[in-house]
Amino acid sequence: MTACVSGSGNSFPEGCTNGTETLIQNEFANCSGRAETGKPVAIVDLGSNSVRLVVYEGLLRTPNQIHNEKMLCGLGRNVTITGRLPTDGMEKALHALSRYQLVCQQLGVEDVRVLATAAARDASNGPAFLVEAEKVIGKPIELLSGEREARLSGLGVISSFYKPDGIVGDLGGGSLELVDVRGMETGEGITMPLGGLALQDLSGGSIKKAQKIAAELLKKASKQLQLLKGRRFYAVGGTWRAVAKLHQVLNDHPLHVMHGYLMKPSDGLGFLKMLERTDVRTLKEIETVSEARHQLLAYGAVVLEEIIKVGKPKDIVISANGVREGLLFEGLDERVQELDPLMSAASEYNFLRSRSPAHGYEMITWTDRFVDTLGLKETEYEHRLRHAACLFADVSWRAHPDYRGEQGVNIVGHAATVGIDHPGRSYLALAIYFRFEGLAVEKINQRLRELAGPRLFERARLLAAVMRVAYTISAATDGVLPRTPLIVIGNTIVLQLPKDLERLVGEKLVSRLRQLGKLVSLETKIEII
Repeated sequence: MTACVSGSGNSFPEGCTNGTETLIQNEFANCSGRAETGKPVAIVDLGSNSVRLVVYEGLLRTPNQIHNEKMLCGLGRNVTITGRLPTDGMEKALHALSRYQLVCQQLGVEDVRVLATAAARDASNGPAFLVEAEKVIGKPIELLSGEREARLSGLGVISSFYKPDGIVGDLGGGSLELVDVRGMETGEGITMPLGGLALQDLSGGSIKKAQKIAAELLKKASKQLQLLKGRRFYAVGGTWRAVAKLHQVLNDHPLHVMHGYLMKPSDGLGFLKMLERTDVRTLKEIETVSEARHQLLAYGAVVLEEIIKVGKPKDIVISANGVREGLLFEGLDERVQELDPLMSAASEYNFLRSRSPAHGYEMITWTDRFVDTLGLKETEYEHRLRHAACLFADVSWRAHPDYRGEQGVNIVGHAATVGIDHPGRSYLALAIYFRFEGLAVEKINQRLRELAGPRLFERARLLAAVMRVAYTISAATDGVLPRTPLIVIGNTIVLQLPKDLERLVGEKLVSRLRQLGKLVSLETKIEII
């Protein structure tokens, strides 16, 4: 039997003769599974530890990654001691760039931006290496100053958190950058040689010595760390993400998503001390972390511990976005920059995965009116979550009916979505689950319920009950909800239907309306107007 594999044209390769398959391929020949977002953009990051290529769908408010790969080259290894980039590291990096150039060509990426950071910046042979690197990649390379690297890291956090307020710390292989962020603004950034590789080299592999070095060098950051007290510390960089991943697993965290993962200083300090004192290879959970990161975990822990002790932040949150995303954000129109990142991402999911994108927006207006007449008070945070849930509500409709709720949890809970914390992810996941599976609580993931907390859990369940009424009326078709308001009058929830839609009334609709009424202890009524 000949395997039928899709080719690059509008027909199957020779040997594939199934007419049905040919018709199907021709029908979807021009469909990429992506929104029409313009041309893709690639960023190549020549870091001290790894050389990475990330290709993004386009220059967007919430850019999605088409392709992401890295090669651990160790460009920054021993630079603090020798003052030079290692020969083997340069060879690996040039090989990586040669590969990335071809990958970008295959993906049709013309806009390729190449950055170099601490290793190339600090090494005496850095300029000569960058000349060779430019020849291989075929693009100019921007050598970032420490201050610019800090600013771009700050912009990366601004791009992916809603109204951020705190200090961003970007820990690379060669350096640590710190910068203050408040809303859409970044403060003055600083850099110091406290990256994992640099600290390992400077300390000669001694954790005790590394602690002294970190404490001494962070005195240089006294201005930034004084601003941290009682605020949030945004941790950026692969080593800190690896530290957080291990923390997640050890604490049986229900969502294995790095972005927005939060640690409290009181909990974090004990965990960081454990990493510094333990051979991490003896931990069974270490399998969740890339082996190449193992030896740097303790040094990342040393730096973060010192920041917590000196800066006294209220919490530590992990950011998956940093310099690369900051560079993209910098190039956006100011009006686009000001868009809510969560709503931008939810809108894209709604467009790509729902049966009727317009229906999602109608659901927002429909639930707005219900919440208003119910007199339900919402914080700005809860308001945003409800609106986002309306746009995510139909993401799993293509799944088998028995698994739509489960798939909804997986899609929404683990989406590459920014502008949201983990309790918020849990709320969205629970709302979609209840919307498909019904309001019974017995089968839900209890850890997900705990993560959401009692208030968000009940809000998710209430929204799901409203959605179940909405979808019964509209069958996911736009144009119906604006004509069928759901409002509270006195002690009664009233669903108003125009005369021409009276036939929508049936046992299922009546039952779901009563379920909603039961949740809020109100009577229910269908009114034909």
